[in-house]
Amino acid sequence: MTANKSAGGSKSKDGAQKLDQLIAEARRSRAEREKGYREQSLKIHPWICARCGREFDRSNLHLLTVHHKDHNHDNNPPDGSNWENLCIYCHENEHRRYLDHLDGAGADVAEDPDRLSHKPFAALAELLAAKSSKA
Repeated sequence: MTANKSAGGSKSKDGAQKLDQLIAEARRSRAEREKGYREQSLKIHPWICARCGREFDRSNLHLLTVHHKDHNHDNNPPDGSNWENLCIYCHENEHRRYLDHLDGAGADVAEDPDRLSHKPFAALAELLAAKSSKA
């Protein structure tokens, strides 16, 4: 019975090792891909944040990131048309805004007044009518 347990344990251990190897390879591939387009973007675009205008040099270049305008990290045209260099702060802000946009169902919510639940001036006509009748 212990032989079966150890054989089963060996299978799960092998599976875990294969999974770890697969994850490590995926991370290496991603790092290589990112390194490639980051280097290209730094050659094409100036070392300035496209949002706040902060300038970078070799001492702080690690704080400059490449942002994908369409949020697709696999869309890396060689001309750099889908990239913009952003400082880490502006880059984080851009992604937070994008996630907030998705969470809020996009711009369609603001454009459809029937979907809005709060009506701040709903009783204004009644209040004005009551005030004018008292005067």
